[in-house]
Amino acid sequence: MCYTQNRFNALLSACVLSLIATAGWSQSLTWLGTLGGNWSEAYGVSANGSVVVGWAENDAGQYRAFRWTASGGMQDLGTLGGDVSVAAGVSADGAVVVGWAANDAGYQSAFRWTAAGGMQGLGTLGGDVSVAFGVTADGAVVVGGAENDAEQGRAFRWTALGGMQGIGTLGGGRSLAYGVSADGAVVVGWAENDAGRRHAFRWTAAGGMEDLGTLGGDESVAYDVSADGAVVVGGAENDAGYQRAFRWENGVMQGLGTLGGDESEAYAVSANGAVVVGTASNAAGQWHAFRWTASGGMEDLNTTYASLLTNGSVLSVAYAISPDGRYIVGSGYNAATLREEAFLLDTVPEPASLLALGAGLAGLIRLRRRKR
Repeated sequence: MCYTQNRFNALLSACVLSLIATAGWSQSLTWLGTLGGNWSEAYGVSANGSVVVGWAENDAGQYRAFRWTASGGMQDLGTLGGDVSVAAGVSADGAVVVGWAANDAGYQSAFRWTAAGGMQGLGTLGGDVSVAFGVTADGAVVVGGAENDAEQGRAFRWTALGGMQGIGTLGGGRSLAYGVSADGAVVVGWAENDAGRRHAFRWTAAGGMEDLGTLGGDESVAYDVSADGAVVVGGAENDAGYQRAFRWENGVMQGLGTLGGDESEAYAVSANGAVVVGTASNAAGQWHAFRWTASGGMEDLNTTYASLLTNGSVLSVAYAISPDGRYIVGSGYNAATLREEAFLLDTVPEPASLLALGAGLAGLIRLRRRKR
């Protein structure tokens, strides 16, 4: 090959390496700290990984909802007049945060927070208490649970136009919603059946509340749903009475296994339903954060990303994942601070991105050769 061709290929390779470096394609683990106390947990992450929400202990030992950004750090979102608050979900752009906070009467109240409006209480279904867990991609629909006038906790779906609407049960007295599809059409959670057992449900306005069953045991709970509402994840008892992470699709509940121990639970799923995260026990009885895919099964994030963990640090639980599956948040033990802390894990883009780039490079080389 002539000198000119060698030089051309070298320049192309250099360009590719430069693009990779510029895009920031490197794995990273960020411990998010606290608000002055000894504990924090992350429950939600924006689509691009720039905003993380959860709760953190302050220097007075109170739990406070936080919104974290790399530039601003951990921001205390306050309360509704009481001492405690927790942020449980965030919109895709990071602008809307939902959760619950103590009001001046000492009751928990579901809230929706924005920078412009601050923390706004969403009310109840007639009782004293409410909590919010999930929010749609655009921040317009909020789901959770609230007491009705009979002091029964009921799953709700809230919009600014319609307010808080109860979505029923499976025949029992109580229900609670945890997750909602990107457009707000599908809601998931748990509800009591007529035997008083908690079962995972999937709700739509047209079909009402569908019982998703169990893995052979008595109870189950759904925590999250894919963007289109087709895939549901959570935890269910098997016939031996152990809690196991599940993935439900097209009427079939699939157990996802463990990390060598007895139990597991799935808390979140990517937008396309392909990646599931949660926590599972290993053979030593320790709880470790996991990621599951159909091709790779259940993997321990502590093993996969061991190079990012300082000696003694542990990723205990993964609570949320970005829509594209790149960013994972949760909580674990930070050996550097000797604290239980929220974390943000950047797992980098899918290998397909690199393969596409490599194919482009090969095409340019072939084109160059044809022109010679």
